[in-house]
Amino acid sequence: MKNRVLFGPAGSPIDYKGAAYKAPKYISEEGLNSYEYQSPYGVRIGEKAATILKEESEKHGILISMHAPYYINLCAKEEEKLDKSIGHLIAAARAGEWMGAYRLVFHPGAYLNRKPQKAMEIAKNTINRLFEELEAEGIENFTFAPETTGKRTQLGNVNEVVELCSIFDHFEPTIDFAHVHARGRGFLTKKEDYNCIFSTIEDKLDIDILHCHFTTIEYGSGGEVKHHILDESDEYGPNIKDLLENLIDNGWNANIICETPLRDKDSLKMKQLYESLI
Repeated sequence: MKNRVLFGPAGSPIDYKGAAYKAPKYISEEGLNSYEYQSPYGVRIGEKAATILKEESEKHGILISMHAPYYINLCAKEEEKLDKSIGHLIAAARAGEWMGAYRLVFHPGAYLNRKPQKAMEIAKNTINRLFEELEAEGIENFTFAPETTGKRTQLGNVNEVVELCSIFDHFEPTIDFAHVHARGRGFLTKKEDYNCIFSTIEDKLDIDILHCHFTTIEYGSGGEVKHHILDESDEYGPNIKDLLENLIDNGWNANIICETPLRDKDSLKMKQLYESLI
């Protein structure tokens, strides 16, 4: 079967003026296929609105994912912060179940001046607690998607994300290629540079569709600094063509969520380029 790559914005389209939960029709009419609903500062969508989002996405053929709050840190030092992180993920899982989100994206946390191995150990313990509370809440339909992070002080390099997803059920990776590029101080400069990411995933995981984020990104010695538009890729990188050619050559099914400041407009540019390559 021919591979398929889907494209959509992280958040509502730039020129869209309606409610975020009614955006799928607009996104579909633009010619896009997916939509990552954003809850960066807390899960505020209620069951009624989330149900409408699910109905609209199914009606217009839009694949829904959800970005959980930024406040999550699975390896926080304070018990109170760990409890709050679990609470945010439970709220995301509940809302995601209502809206039919196939992925619940979140940033795993930060090392906080500890060895990465110690931070990972705490994160795993926190996830075990999370699953216990989800079971108690009766929440069953969820897939968490830890995201590769853009700063070298954060938990979430490719190996760490893949390790979490290989250990826990209901976990699939979100590969943010801009974050990988920034964390590696300009790591992705040609098509072949993506091979080590894909081989790591293939060696450890069995997934049907790879959930991805992409943007052109500015970085410094510590990693991520600022997102830029697609037209600035020659100045900042990475280049979307390299990724698309690798996905095509290796037969990957993927959903690429565009995180540039022109999220839906640049997503359309990505889709048009992809269609010119296949």
